Amino acid sequence: MPFNLTRPPSATGLIGLALVLFWLFVALFGSLLAPHPVGEIVAYDVFEPTGGAYLLGTDYLGRDVLSRILHGARFTIGLALVAALLAGLTGTALGLFAAVSPRWLDETLSRFMDALISIPSKIFALVMIAAFDSSALLLLLIIGIAYTPGCYRIARSLAVNLNAMEFVLVARARGEGRLYLAWVEVLPNMIHPMLADFGLRFVYVVLLLSSLSFLGLGVQPPDADLGSLVRENISGLAEGAPAVLMPALAIATITIGVNLLIDSLRGKIRHAAGEV
Repeated sequence: MPFNLTRPPSATGLIGLALVLFWLFVALFGSLLAPHPVGEIVAYDVFEPTGGAYLLGTDYLGRDVLSRILHGARFTIGLALVAALLAGLTGTALGLFAAVSPRWLDETLSRFMDALISIPSKIFALVMIAAFDSSALLLLLIIGIAYTPGCYRIARSLAVNLNAMEFVLVARARGEGRLYLAWVEVLPNMIHPMLADFGLRFVYVVLLLSSLSFLGLGVQPPDADLGSLVRENISGLAEGAPAVLMPALAIATITIGVNLLIDSLRGKIRHAAGEV
């Protein structure tokens, strides 16, 4: 029986949705709306305060902070979104495959994923970047691999439970193959929990990317994401410069917005599951 998600959205869910839509808009169109070129030095004074000619002040070189954030958001959100999609799709596909496979194949794949998930994601990323240098493609692959086991474990757990339900047993008795069972009978009934998990993975990826960029191992100059903006302006922290506070606030609002939206989605799923 499909979930009924017609429950009215909560106030926090609407706030989360508004924040998510705002940052998606910034990621897509921020570069077009930026008042100055991303690398242009527009002021002789560094770490200017907010207001005046520069809405969010200037950075350590005299560049417009608002323009830098509008440009940097596309890297933070774009890379995190693609990496979370890569991990989510790979983990879900492998989890479905394991759930309908023979026991020996399920056990082999699960033990491999257990070994991979035991490596902390940040340590894994640091080792891989030290070995192969940093690039946008490598960051996507590293993060996709690091978060695939978590998605796999959740997808497999859901798929195994669904695989034992009557409608799947009936389809198996009709002679349906494993591929049909996985993609037609099982997958549609686990989409909503996996979407909630995808939102969490997105938050984890944003924080991991930001921490790597803060260490100088993420997006490389002349490009910059929000974590890079915090790192390069860290000298202004003692005086409370907007150039270091505003990118940090942007990261915080992205993660808070996604978390509020996820919590709202989880509440709807629990409510719908209680009605079924």
